[in-house]
Amino acid sequence: MTQLKDAYPLYLANEARQPNADLEVTDKYTGQVATRVAMASPELIDEAIGWSVRAAEPMRRLAGYERQAVLMHCVARFTQRAEELAYSLCVEAGKPIKDSRGEVTRLIDTFRVAAEESVRITGEYQPLDISARARDYQGIWKRVPIGPCSFISPFNFPLNLAAHKVAPALAVGCPFVLKPASKTPLGALIIGEVLAETDLPKGAFSILPATRDGADLFTTDDRLKLLSFTGSPDVGWALKARAGRKKVVLELGGNAAVIVDRDADLDDAVERIVFGAFYQSGQSCIGVQRILIHADIYDDLKARLVDKTRGLVCGDPKDETTFIGPLIDEGEAARLEDWIGEAVDGGARILVGGGRDGCMMQATLVEGVPHAARLNREEAFGPVATLQSFTDFEAALDEVNDGRFGLQAGIITHDLSKAMMAWDRLEVGGVIVGDVPSYRVDNMPYGGVKDSGLGREGVRFAMEDMTEIRNLVIRRRPIL
Repeated sequence: MTQLKDAYPLYLANEARQPNADLEVTDKYTGQVATRVAMASPELIDEAIGWSVRAAEPMRRLAGYERQAVLMHCVARFTQRAEELAYSLCVEAGKPIKDSRGEVTRLIDTFRVAAEESVRITGEYQPLDISARARDYQGIWKRVPIGPCSFISPFNFPLNLAAHKVAPALAVGCPFVLKPASKTPLGALIIGEVLAETDLPKGAFSILPATRDGADLFTTDDRLKLLSFTGSPDVGWALKARAGRKKVVLELGGNAAVIVDRDADLDDAVERIVFGAFYQSGQSCIGVQRILIHADIYDDLKARLVDKTRGLVCGDPKDETTFIGPLIDEGEAARLEDWIGEAVDGGARILVGGGRDGCMMQATLVEGVPHAARLNREEAFGPVATLQSFTDFEAALDEVNDGRFGLQAGIITHDLSKAMMAWDRLEVGGVIVGDVPSYRVDNMPYGGVKDSGLGREGVRFAMEDMTEIRNLVIRRRPIL
C-alpha cells in the first residue's frame, strides 16, 4: 500500500537537504498532518541562486542528446512511480484519486514532449540583401538558453504546472530554482528526487519550499533572468512590478465561459459541461464558471445539467467513486459560500447544491446571478457555475468578453462561421470549439490576455521564452 514518508527534504544544487521539517503538509480531506517538509531560509535561497549562476555555462554546453536523456529518465521513473505520485497528490491537494492519476499522466506527457523538443531547437538562415548596401551579407540566427530561471508553481496542479516550467528549462539547458506551493510541495519534491538521480551539472536545479515572505529573492534577484509564475492575478502582477529587468511569464486566473448554441448535442454538452465545471472541485483556472445557453434549449439543458450535477459523488478523494473532493482549505470554501450568498441576496436562484461542510462544497449551479456579483465577475475557483440564456450569438460573445479575464472560452456549435467568428472576436488566449474551455493538451500554446496573464506555456512555447535569439551576420568577400 502506498504511503507518504515521515519527512521530505528540499533540494539544493541537485542534492537532498533536511535542515528542518518545519512545513506541515495536511491531508486536505481529514485535516490531519500527513507529513513534514523542509523549509528553505532566505540564506539558503540565496545560495541556490548562486549555484544556478555557476551552472549556467555547463548547462549551456550540454548536447541535445544529453538533455534528452535526462528528460527520458524522468519519463521512465515517473511511469514507475505513478501510483506513488498519484497518492501523494490525492493527499496533499485533496484531488480525487482518478483525477490524480490523470495529472500524473499529464506530467509524463509533458516531460516526453520536452524530450522530443530538446533535439529540435532550430534557428533560421536569413537573406539580408534587401538593398544594394547589403548585397554581400547574409544572416543566421540560433536560440541560446536565457540563463538561470525562477519558477513559482501553484497548489491546484502541483505536478503538471511545475512540469510546464521544469521540463522546458531542462530541454533548453537553463538552470532553475523552483518554489512549489506550500500547501502542496510533495509532487515537486518527488520530481527533485528523480532529477537527483541524473548527472546534471551541480546547481542545475534547486527545489525550495519557502514562505511567501522568505521567497522574495525568487522575484527580485537580478542574477535570475526569467521569472515564471502561476497563481492568482493579484499576486502575479505584483511580482511583475518588482521583478526588475528579468523576463516575466504569468499564468494567472480566469472566469471561463462556454457558449452552448441551439444546434448543440445536449447529451454530449451535459457530459462536457459538468466535467468542466466540477472537475477537481472546480479548482482550475479554465474550469467552466459561466454557462451561456441559447434560449431555445435553455430549459431542457438546464434540467439535464441539474440532474447530472445532483448525482455527483462528494467525499473522500481516496475513494475511487468520488468526483468532488475538498477545496484546498476551509477559508476558500467559506469564501465561495459567501459569494453564492451574495448572489442569492441579489436575486439569484440556486438550482442545485449550495451547501458546505468544512472544506467540502457541494457542486452548485446558480441562475439569475446579478451582473455585478463577484460570482459573475471574479474567479470562483470552486465547484460552482452560473447559467444564463441568450438569443443573439454576437451578444453572447460580447458577454464573454465583458470582464477582466481572458484565458480560454468554449463554443459548442456545429456552425463553422460562428466558430470562426468566436476565434476572431473573443479576447482570450484560446477558443475551444465543440467542447468546454477546460480542455488543454500539454503541447499546445496556453495562456491568457488581460488579467489572465502574460506569455504562453506549452512546452515549445515555454522553451522559446527560456531562450534568446543570437544573430550571426557574415560578410562575403571575393576569393583572392
